[in-house]
Formats: sequence, structure tokens, C-alpha cells
Amino acid sequence: MEGIQKPQGSVVIIGAGTQGRRLAHMWSSRGGTVRLVDLQEQQLQDGLKYVEQLRADATDHDGDWGQIETSQPSSLQSTLQDAWLVVECVPENLQLKRKLITQLDKLAPEGTIIASNSSSYGIFEIIEGMNLKNSKRVMSAHCSIEIMGHKDSDPKLIDLVLGQCKEHGFSPFHVKQDSIGYIYNRIWAAIKRETLLTLSEGVATPKEIDAIFKDVLKTPKGPCEQMDVVGLDVVLDIENHYAETRSGIPTEPREYLREMIQGGTLRFGWFFCIIGLVVEFVVAIDEARVRFTDDAHLFFGFCRWNPQTR
Repeated sequence: MEGIQKPQGSVVIIGAGTQGRRLAHMWSSRGGTVRLVDLQEQQLQDGLKYVEQLRADATDHDGDWGQIETSQPSSLQSTLQDAWLVVECVPENLQLKRKLITQLDKLAPEGTIIASNSSSYGIFEIIEGMNLKNSKRVMSAHCSIEIMGHKDSDPKLIDLVLGQCKEHGFSPFHVKQDSIGYIYNRIWAAIKRETLLTLSEGVATPKEIDAIFKDVLKTPKGPCEQMDVVGLDVVLDIENHYAETRSGIPTEPREYLREMIQGGTLRFGWFFCIIGLVVEFVVAIDEARVRFTDDAHLFFGFCRWNPQTR
């Protein structure tokens, strides 16, 4: 791979879920061909519709959009033949990712860069102990924003991907050392962990934590609302992974999450909504005898406003 120049060919994305379809949109934004691969035809069609909607909403786009082609894993070898980059976006299952990276290393042409979009596992974890044909071309490209190699990665390929990500509208950063959680997720993990610890100690409610966070930092969402986006079960899985690989992680946040999940709560917003529905039911039974306080009015307003409770 000496003398690397601007890449020619397509970008192949394996997995047409939320991340895969977003990446398909971005990597096709400068006219290049994207090939979207998924086992489920419905996922592929939903992915195309999603990209079409994003394109329709893009009022400041200059130039032509690239073509997005879809295919099944059964034709993966032919799909890869002109690819300069292939990105895996399959579910966060380590064994599944290891199996797929092995397959890509076997099937992809020598000049194809292989990247993992995993948010939970760094490429150094995924390929550990694997006997790859060409490990120099393998890297992490989390959302095409955080680019991380491993001890044998080719620095020229890292630079190439960083440059192409920037050219396609991403704001990429180079993660210079092996790092579970990359850059941003490590900072975000600390915020999540302290939020959960604060909740477990009864210091404040989710609503109060979100309110003070947004008031001070002027963010659109607070930490509890942000955790609701992915679900508390996913948050627990990520915390478990950090605890397995790093010492000194407190147990209380994970214990708090387990109690919430075992009680049937996967989102903080559901908790608020359930309380609101119970009180509204009581009101409907005997409205004349129920007096609302100002706090209750604010509470119900929050329930109706919160998108996660709709």
C-alpha cells in the first residue's frame, strides 16, 4: 500500500441500522457510490427511505449525491471488489464483530481499508489473538468521527481516512492510543456514572439533574434524557464492559441500573409518565375531590413535553 493517493471506488457499509444508514448518507454526499449490505430487505428499504429524507432536508448541500446500492451478505465478495473502504455497523456483539472482520480480511481486496464502527469495542480488542492476512489496514472509525488504529496500523491509512472523513462532512479526531470508549465516550461515561451515582444516593431526581445540567451547560438534553435515547439496558451493557476492562469503577451505578431494569424501567421518561398516568386516573375517578398544586401542573407538563413518554 505504498504511495497512497486519493481513493477510488465505493464505500461498503455492512449493517443498515441507525448508524449504517447515517453513514451511507454522509459517505454518498460527495458523489461517491455507497453499497449498503444487510441480511434483512426491510432494513435496506428503510435505510434508503431514511437517506432520501435526509437528502430532502439538506438545504445547503452543493454538488451531486452519490448512488446508494443495496445487497445481501451472500454477495459480499463481489460487493467488495471495488471498495476502498468497508465499515462494519453490526450489533455490539464482540464475537459477531470478530467473525465479520475475519471474513472481510479474507474477502476484501488488498487495497481495501477495513473499519469497525463499534462504540463499545476498540479495534485492538476485536482483533486480539486473530491471525489476519493484513492487520495494517484494520482500524476503528466510530461514527467516522473518532479514528483509532492499533499497534500495527499503517499511519498513512489513518491519515487517509481522517482526510476523507473531513472531506465528506465529518469532524474527525485521531485517537492516538488504544482507548476503550475512544475520546468522547470516555468523558461521557464519567458524566453518566456520576449521574447514576447521584440518583442512587437520592441526592436528586432525574428531572432535577437534567434541568440543572441544561441550565448550566446550555445543552438541549440532560444526561438522563440522553441515556433514554439508547435505553438503560444498553447503558448497563456499556458500564459492564468498562468495569471488566478498567479498575476502580464504582458498583453503585450498575446496581442502580439493574434495579431499574428488573423493575421494568428501560427509560427515565417512562418512570415519569407512569406516575403521571396513575395520578390522572385518580383524577378521572373523582375529579371534584382532587386539588392540583402548582407543582403537579408542572409535573404533568413535563410528562407531556418529554418525547420519550409519548
